[in-house]
Amino acid sequence: MRKLLSWLLISVIIASVACKKSDTSTPNPPPVDTTSNPPATTLMDKILDTAYAYSQDIYLWYKTIPDTINNRRFADPDGFMTYLRKYSIEPGFSQPVDKWSFGIKQVDWDNLSSGVTKDFGFSVFFFAQKDLRVKYVEESSPAGIAGIKRGWQITKINGSVNIDASNQASIDYIIQTVFQSDNTTFTFKLPDGSTKDVSLTSDTYQEHPIFLDTVYNNVGGKTVGYMVLNSFLGDTIEIRNEFNRIFTRFANANVNDVVIDLRYNGGGYVNLSAMLADYLVPPSANGQVLLTQTFNDKYTSENQSINVAKLGSLNLSRVFFIMTGNTASASELVINNMKPYVDVKLIGENSYGKPVGYFPIPISSWYIFPISFRTTNKAGQGNYFGGFVPDKQVNDGLDKDWGDINEACLASALKYIGTGAFRSAAADAPYIDKSQLRKGNDGLSGKEFKGMVANRHLNLQAIKK
Repeated sequence: MRKLLSWLLISVIIASVACKKSDTSTPNPPPVDTTSNPPATTLMDKILDTAYAYSQDIYLWYKTIPDTINNRRFADPDGFMTYLRKYSIEPGFSQPVDKWSFGIKQVDWDNLSSGVTKDFGFSVFFFAQKDLRVKYVEESSPAGIAGIKRGWQITKINGSVNIDASNQASIDYIIQTVFQSDNTTFTFKLPDGSTKDVSLTSDTYQEHPIFLDTVYNNVGGKTVGYMVLNSFLGDTIEIRNEFNRIFTRFANANVNDVVIDLRYNGGGYVNLSAMLADYLVPPSANGQVLLTQTFNDKYTSENQSINVAKLGSLNLSRVFFIMTGNTASASELVINNMKPYVDVKLIGENSYGKPVGYFPIPISSWYIFPISFRTTNKAGQGNYFGGFVPDKQVNDGLDKDWGDINEACLASALKYIGTGAFRSAAADAPYIDKSQLRKGNDGLSGKEFKGMVANRHLNLQAIKK
């Protein structure tokens, strides 16, 4: 699961400030006479000094960072990286765009990036104001071993009916009991109407981000390959091998169309995102530009284009992507990179909006991740901070398990493949504005990783202090 420490992805954006070399929001403290007993410089002071120096060097918006920030007032590099976000002034946007720069202990990043975590192994979303559903389950986790499935409704937690998307106390209670507790008992309502009590104890497990792959035959005379991919982080060797297995399966089945389900994919490694695109693009794209990474004007020599290296034998003319507001960063990158080469059909809800990325910069026992580059596709398209808009708006079918052909988003894709048109509102469940659920669902997903991580090792100009 992409559940990070609570400070990793705080999405509150501090009000926009003028682009000037001063930090007026938090003035430096008055000078203190330390001639007789000067304060000792701690290791954390040195770490924070280095983080400041690196940020003034590699941050995409480094020109707006003041020279006068009292960086030592922060408890750790994550606090400073979070504060840094307010200086991400992007033309065309009224508010700072960076919601992602962060710092993390190296041991924690090693676990997160490799897909090793400790919790119950499932995540939840509100389907309606008082209807809480399992949105996904990790198969090797305690929840997966207990047989819990996507779509099950949670009716009680520790015997209490405290489920309400409009109530902050309820949201906080769900976060605490689902994501932060070591032991919780849940009462589930199953699709057949029966109920089941399950007591879970958190444990360490390895994530497997490919939740499902299958083939649907005779969809209007076509064969369709479907894959659910929840992250571009994890055991990278396993993911690469799974890509090879799945797309070999699709090729052997002579699939005509492919549906990639990225609805909760918050991103991860750029190279895995590029590999997925290499399987999806037609052979004619081989050797052409897939994406370009652009750094700030201090590092133009590091700007890099990654070319298509066609994998597999599929020759697709279009690709369908299922997305939601949790489709972010490296998963949006796949979508953007595919647009110049095939007809891209988007189904679901607006995506998250993160066309920028970073790479880990080591400082002592920490990594810092200041936003360092932006991405564009072959056509120079990028800057999608507002996210992608679907061709067909469809509510997330949280009441169905993965692969159910009656699940709203998948059904919409299959309808188009079979008939050449999306289902009409009369034939389909009409799209319902569920903005009233946003408060609750944003809270439930706020700790999930959203990022685009490059495998780069730049020779940074900043001098460590």
